[in-house]
Amino acid sequence: MIRFILLVLFLFSFLLFGIPMLIIEWALSKCIKNFNKEASDYRSLRVVQWAFRGLLWITGVEVTVIGEENVPDEPVLFIANHRSYFDILLTYSRCKRLTGYVAKKEMLRYPILRDWMKRLYCLFLDRDNPKEGLKSILEAIDHVKRGISICIFPEGTRNDGEELSMLPFHSGSFKIAEKSGCAIVPISLNNTHTMFEQHIPRIEKTHVVIEYGKPIYPKELDKETRKRIAPYCQEIIQETINRNQALV
Repeated sequence: MIRFILLVLFLFSFLLFGIPMLIIEWALSKCIKNFNKEASDYRSLRVVQWAFRGLLWITGVEVTVIGEENVPDEPVLFIANHRSYFDILLTYSRCKRLTGYVAKKEMLRYPILRDWMKRLYCLFLDRDNPKEGLKSILEAIDHVKRGISICIFPEGTRNDGEELSMLPFHSGSFKIAEKSGCAIVPISLNNTHTMFEQHIPRIEKTHVVIEYGKPIYPKELDKETRKRIAPYCQEIIQETINRNQALV
């Protein structure tokens, strides 16, 4: 319970003291004629990553990372299985390039947090409105074409099922790679739900495994595989989490 209290205090402090930075970056963008937007974006990225690493340090989590060298130095579509709120912290803290996450629209309820998310190209998906959902996917495609990676959890929500289970992947998520031509990088996460979700509100020190798979370029796949790209990628992640469970 102490870890949970410390985590909440740290998060609250970051959001509070992060307000001046948001204001300063906004003011600079308005006042400086040749304002370097990319440099500003990377400053924000590194600040948020510092905060996420601080939060993870409080949890006491031990992380084993496999295959990070598989991530190409170009904008990609990250896809991952989703079992915990901490999945975002664990993966985003390792992003080398600008990366926007696709989040549920309910995150817009939280002031300051939503401002940081918007600042870092996160998109807010309305799962109950297909028209708005398509708009978010089109915006994600545009981000990738402008050099910004996108991370999405194709299950659509956190999976509270049995260990090693996954919900079916939504095929619409993969349109981002198909239409932009970027690589798909599968991320497999093991044991993240034992950090918090298994015993809310306690946060337990645990060991998680993250594995980055080899990039998948949809245009290089045969026609039949492209038609079933969602289950194809899900099978890759399923095989990986099955194998890596022995490491936790």
